[in-house]
Amino acid sequence: MALIRCYFFSEVLGLNTSMTVILPQKTTRQIGMKGEASDGRHKTLWLLHGLSDDDTIWLRRTSIERYAAPYGIAVVMPQVHRSFYTDMHHGGKYWTFLTEELPSLARSFFPLSDRREDNFVAGLSMGGYGAFKWALRRPEMFAAAASLSGALDMAYHLKNRKDMDPDIRAMFEQIFGPDLDIAGTEHDLLWLLEQTGRSDGPKPKLYQCCGTSDFLYQDNLNFTEACRKTNYELTVVYDEGDHEWGYWDRHIQRVLEWLPLGGA
Repeated sequence: MALIRCYFFSEVLGLNTSMTVILPQKTTRQIGMKGEASDGRHKTLWLLHGLSDDDTIWLRRTSIERYAAPYGIAVVMPQVHRSFYTDMHHGGKYWTFLTEELPSLARSFFPLSDRREDNFVAGLSMGGYGAFKWALRRPEMFAAAASLSGALDMAYHLKNRKDMDPDIRAMFEQIFGPDLDIAGTEHDLLWLLEQTGRSDGPKPKLYQCCGTSDFLYQDNLNFTEACRKTNYELTVVYDEGDHEWGYWDRHIQRVLEWLPLGGA
């Protein structure tokens, strides 16, 4: 694998930012690891970080480079700060950056496929929310999407958490607006499921996992219940675990095994 830390200017955000990229490399002489790569443009996993993290965190907390090597898949990890992958009420247009500018730039820099069947998105916590939001709003872009311990019922969280820390509330107000009411909008994953779940258009396969001791466990149960009422193909794993990197390190390996890399 080739590891690239890429710094670039975002016209959408109006600032310099970064992404961490793993590119496939076919190898036979590496000790302890064999790499695979296609001859053409690479299949790509867009891998999203959580609230307190950045684009380097998957590389630092897991063995994602080693895990991805035998699959011959590129991994693109963007930097979005504490944006919830949203065009913020007060702040940067991170949704536009993520869904429009980033894929175009990354594919101009690196040999990445733009075919739907070659593209997948996954993330943890805030990134799980971002991954499903991207897949549900832009289903023509992805063959599959995965959420690891995702914040999947944000509409409920924002309106019903009476014990929310004042600094966290202020952050969410910057992102979603002062009334924190996103129910029935494109920020509400359960609403997106309802709107798109019975349409005849393309639908990415979905993978959802969460630990039973995770504070977002109920969020995930709510999403599963809503998704079961739709035509989405959903794989669900609930097992013992909490909101921590040991859990995500194990499950990103399962996600890679699950991805439809032979075509969708």
